[in-house]
Amino acid sequence: MRFASIGSGSKGNGTLVQVGDTCVLIDCGFTIKETEQRLARLDVSVERLSAILVTHEHSDHIGGVGPFARRHDVPVYITAGTHRSGKTGEVPQLHIIDSHDTFVLGELTIIPVPVPHDSREPVQYVLAANNKKLGVLTDLGSLTRHVTEQYRDCDALILECNHCPGMLQVGPYPPSVKERVAGDWGHLSNEQAAAFLDQVEGGLQHLVLAHLSEQNNSLEQVKAVMADRLKKAQNTLFACQQQGFDWLTIS
Repeated sequence: MRFASIGSGSKGNGTLVQVGDTCVLIDCGFTIKETEQRLARLDVSVERLSAILVTHEHSDHIGGVGPFARRHDVPVYITAGTHRSGKTGEVPQLHIIDSHDTFVLGELTIIPVPVPHDSREPVQYVLAANNKKLGVLTDLGSLTRHVTEQYRDCDALILECNHCPGMLQVGPYPPSVKERVAGDWGHLSNEQAAAFLDQVEGGLQHLVLAHLSEQNNSLEQVKAVMADRLKKAQNTLFACQQQGFDWLTIS
């Protein structure tokens, strides 16, 4: 199993996961042209995509899903609540998934995980193949017991470190947005992400810290909070908005 990112942040998100001939894109928050360019940078042709998995209907995750799926006839997997938002429009191959039911797509076993976020029926995903597990966990405001249990024993993890609470409070956002981001239905702070790692981290091959706010966080803040945790993973890196990150292989 290998995985990569075409971009991570409030201006657009997309994560690629591949096993054999199965290649899925989790979310697509970019225009058709930009998505094609970002896929090409990772040497992925549109024809190789097996499906797009959607997490929720916020534009930085779903904005490009409908246009891209219509242009290239890519199947879309989405919860009923997210679909009812209408943000994808009509797509040629639509699959409504149960947010509590595991399903198989090609060579991947996909486990949707409901998360607390201010959207209609948001999920994140754990993906498994060949006795290896990748956890993708961004866009949630608090950590439930169910979330924690689902992400135990992952071999690799993409984890949100969205904001530094101090930077958020003195930053440029209006008070209502600050309250939303810091709330139980918003985004994980650096401290929340660190606490999550203490609960679930076993022997990670790869730890990717993602969805860092460009206004309310910094690499220095993340590294300071995560210092002890970063030593526990064999490889740690940070996903960025412009480049995402290149292919990582779970051996």
